[in-house]
Amino acid sequence: MLRITLVFWVGLLALTALWFAAAPGVLAAPGLFELRAFMLQYSGLLAMAMMSAAMILSLRLRWPERWLDGMDRVYRLHKWLGIGGLVLSIVHWLWVEGPKWAVGWGLATRPQRGPRPPIEDPVAAFLAGYRGAAEDVGEWAFYLAVVLIVVALARVVPYGVFRKLHRLLPPIYLALVFHTIILTDFSYWTQPVGVVLALLLVAGSYGAVVSILGRIGAGRRIAGKITGLTPFPGVQSLEKLITLEPGWPGHQPGQFAFVTSVPREGAHPYTVASAWNPESRRIRFVTKALGDHTSQVGQRLEVGQSVTVEGPYGCFTFQDDCPVQIWIGGGIGITPFIGAMQARAQQGWGRDKVIHLFHTTAEVDENALSRIRDDAAAAGVTLHLMIDSRDGRLTGDRIRAAVPDWREASLWFCGPEAFGQAIRKDMLAHGLRAKRFHQELFRMR
Repeated sequence: MLRITLVFWVGLLALTALWFAAAPGVLAAPGLFELRAFMLQYSGLLAMAMMSAAMILSLRLRWPERWLDGMDRVYRLHKWLGIGGLVLSIVHWLWVEGPKWAVGWGLATRPQRGPRPPIEDPVAAFLAGYRGAAEDVGEWAFYLAVVLIVVALARVVPYGVFRKLHRLLPPIYLALVFHTIILTDFSYWTQPVGVVLALLLVAGSYGAVVSILGRIGAGRRIAGKITGLTPFPGVQSLEKLITLEPGWPGHQPGQFAFVTSVPREGAHPYTVASAWNPESRRIRFVTKALGDHTSQVGQRLEVGQSVTVEGPYGCFTFQDDCPVQIWIGGGIGITPFIGAMQARAQQGWGRDKVIHLFHTTAEVDENALSRIRDDAAAAGVTLHLMIDSRDGRLTGDRIRAAVPDWREASLWFCGPEAFGQAIRKDMLAHGLRAKRFHQELFRMR
């Protein structure tokens, strides 16, 4: 989280510094309308920079994932940028309309302006000819973008509706690119702030086109067929066994993939719950009924059905030099640890480490729990099974009591985010180093 927080705020401050270097006159603005001209440029610059960066991150590229420590972090930053773009777009609109309201309410006086001097630069003159169209396009694109971003952030909106509406954002973004190119102060384009903005607009436009064409992640897609379906009714979950066509590069324990089983529903992210064997080419996912898609997925699947798997993604891969690892899987958050236990048992992965696995669950399915026990025994992992109604809530005190050498350990958590943050706060307060706490932020929306 610290890394994406730094990227967000350092980027914001860097763009602010570049803009200020290009527009130092903002400090000498004599009145509201003069200040308005500067602030329109500033708020529009930051809003489009954030939207452009969000569009680039939506491509699921490898280098941001490695740099930001996981695709879950990439999507978290993507969400923050969307929120930031929304807020700054509203600020931009208020600077457009606010001074007009102030005049109407008698709180300000519109300055008298003479005729505008002729534009001598032919490029600037050409762009000025489209000013009216750019203003109209920008206004309507702004209204649509606000609605769509709010829908994207409102988790009460069903995923299917969210996905369909979210696909409208790339063309709206392209309309805002036109608005930005025409209305950005022409003097900016020859200064560092303009160069940075141009690069962001080009990259963001590329991302928008790739999204419109449905080519995000296309190079990492592998076809497969469902070869097994095992329900676990006690925990409202379904295990899907998929046999892939040749081409899957293999995955590390803890990674995830996007699976498309019903094309109109699009791709959904699931943690891989199996070790990789290139000879069998089988991959396993466990899905819990949590939303409108996952609650119906069992009714839409059948053995022999064709699917597409895209990936692998993620950096929640248990790679460190600690001799002890503590794993905590809350509910369906057990899935990355199932894959890790199978890799340890079948491939010897992590055999040099002492591992304690805490699995907490409010629901019980004896078949599922039996398989977890078998996986733990085969992998030499110490399993601490906690059923909420019987054993109560897992706390830092209980972890430290069960793992005497916890100070030498790294802690890997996958489960409800608030639960993970509570464990993190408790363990860090007792001396666990922050860099040794790893939490999967498995929320792509």
